[in-house]
Amino acid sequence: MEKLRVGILGATGMVGQRFISLLDNHPWFEVVTVAASPRSAGKTYEEAVSGRWKMASPMPESVKKLVVLDVNNVEEVSKSVDFVFSAVDMTKEEIKAIEEAYAKTETPVVSNNSAHRWTPDVPMVVPELNPEHLEVIESQKKRLGTTRGFVVVKPNCSIQSYAPALHALREYGIKVVVATTYQAISGAGKNFDDWPEMVDNVIPYIGGEEEKSEQEPLRIWGKVENGEIIKASSPIITTQCIRVPVTDGHTAAVFVSFDKKPTKEAILKAWAEFKGLPQELKLPSAPKQFIKYLEDDNRPQAKLDRDYENGMGVTVGRLREDRVYDYKFVGLSHNTVRGAAGGAVLIAELLKAQGYITKK
Repeated sequence: MEKLRVGILGATGMVGQRFISLLDNHPWFEVVTVAASPRSAGKTYEEAVSGRWKMASPMPESVKKLVVLDVNNVEEVSKSVDFVFSAVDMTKEEIKAIEEAYAKTETPVVSNNSAHRWTPDVPMVVPELNPEHLEVIESQKKRLGTTRGFVVVKPNCSIQSYAPALHALREYGIKVVVATTYQAISGAGKNFDDWPEMVDNVIPYIGGEEEKSEQEPLRIWGKVENGEIIKASSPIITTQCIRVPVTDGHTAAVFVSFDKKPTKEAILKAWAEFKGLPQELKLPSAPKQFIKYLEDDNRPQAKLDRDYENGMGVTVGRLREDRVYDYKFVGLSHNTVRGAAGGAVLIAELLKAQGYITKK
């Protein structure tokens, strides 16, 4: 099979690097173009990222000699690719404008950025949870005046640690969710070398994160009406988001109440059996078992469990009844794999499988 040609916008940053490492030897996609800010343009990728490569695996040979293009030269970047992943570091308004500019060159954009998460006709997708939202792409294309160009986004990394576990239980009518997330420093694009004040420290605030964590699950659980996504009105979700001295992996401590309280056995069965479209279609990056329950009281742990299913699965533990709410549990997901670049790669695989992304 001839691979689709991929461009990465914002290729030199941490999420851009994660895209590059995840797409190395991908069966369907090949990185042919890297784009970044004007200060990196004209250098080889290896030169542009020199001393700043943050991945555990070495930089793939296939990208080292690619010459970095200026991400603002939309026509030049888009003519060499079938679609792009976006991880640009700009203001929200600049991101909205540039992603739509790429879409208008008939280049589909799969974005890791938050700018378009609330654009009514842009689907915000966790492929296992709400693939049906992709149908609004047709309305978006009408608005943009395109035949194959569009923007799709993935949600915030923090919600992946608890929204999938809750999604599997929606038949019981989720009423109230209280979640505290303990978020890794890679979520801020940093490691301990460049953020020494995080060592031996907890910071009780991450700008904008609580609002995203409370609202984005409602958009995922929303309905498509007249070519727009209308967010769900329930459940009530309240969160606190805390930065902790962990390299990778967001943990969530969750309390939940239901309309019809399930048994513990029913919850464990729902998690074990939960599958989505990526599992049915056997997409290359899809975890075989999306949600895994760990019986040991000491699990999940970021260090031990974040790489479950190559970082694409969600681990859950400590499910027990609660005195105030119906149940409580702890969830964990890898924030830069499932929560960022890996989640976007899985969206692109789904878009290809469903015929939204094709060769130009």
